[in-house]
Amino acid sequence: MYSVEAPLERLLGESQVSEAKRRTVGRPANTAKASGGHSQSLVRGLTLLEYLAASPLGLALSEVAERAELAPSTTHRLLQALQSQGFVTQENEQGLWRIDVKTFRIGNSFLEARDVVATSRPFLRRLTAETGETANLGIRDGATAVFLAQHESPQMMRMITRLGSRAPLHASGVGKALLAWMPDDERADLLDGRELARVTANTLYQPETLQVETQQIRAQGFACDREEHAIGLHCVAACIFDEHSTPLAAISVSGPMARIPEARLLTLGALVRQTADEITQQLGGHVPR
Repeated sequence: MYSVEAPLERLLGESQVSEAKRRTVGRPANTAKASGGHSQSLVRGLTLLEYLAASPLGLALSEVAERAELAPSTTHRLLQALQSQGFVTQENEQGLWRIDVKTFRIGNSFLEARDVVATSRPFLRRLTAETGETANLGIRDGATAVFLAQHESPQMMRMITRLGSRAPLHASGVGKALLAWMPDDERADLLDGRELARVTANTLYQPETLQVETQQIRAQGFACDREEHAIGLHCVAACIFDEHSTPLAAISVSGPMARIPEARLLTLGALVRQTADEITQQLGGHVPR
């Protein structure tokens, strides 16, 4: 039996043959084609994540496939791959797909890099120490506020929010603060012609009422949530701004009505606004005047 390597060794020498072998080891056939296929799957998977991130209530498989313009079988395969890595999750009852905690962690690492969360943490601790209540930080994502940091109240009865959870902009303290200071055209797009959820009996869900509310928020510098997101819970929130005076995030103090009655709500609002202004200044931002 002839060996393919024997003539080559005689012509090149053993050391050169060994070097040639090393260079070809691990190099797949049709490298360009394989790379292109992997890149396409990656882009498709990231696109699915974007659609799910924009739909906090979740999407059915058919909805994801339609938006991505992919076959349901391809969409399901990509979602399963993302699920296996912890980027998405599927609800058991309705079978809806949502982003999972790993996607949140990646997004949160970006915010940490911008120092928003890291800079705010000591201020949240200070707010809790001064008020005895839970302090939160959230950002806007579409029509919702996403909570990214929290310092819990030491009280037995206290407000607790799971990090990464969402609340409608129009039905939460953090959300209303962000809503009030966003550009007028963006706010109009969110409110006009949109059916807003009535989370509690106190939720301000009519666009005309919310327009009046945003004017008051801008005038006093903070937003108040009077049982609009949860019955028995009061909250005050104020915005943190970037260098262009655009809302970057918002912080809040929340607690039961028994400890935060109407009179204290306004006092806490002034404190939260002052604290938000300090964070803005430390980040190099500008508070709009």
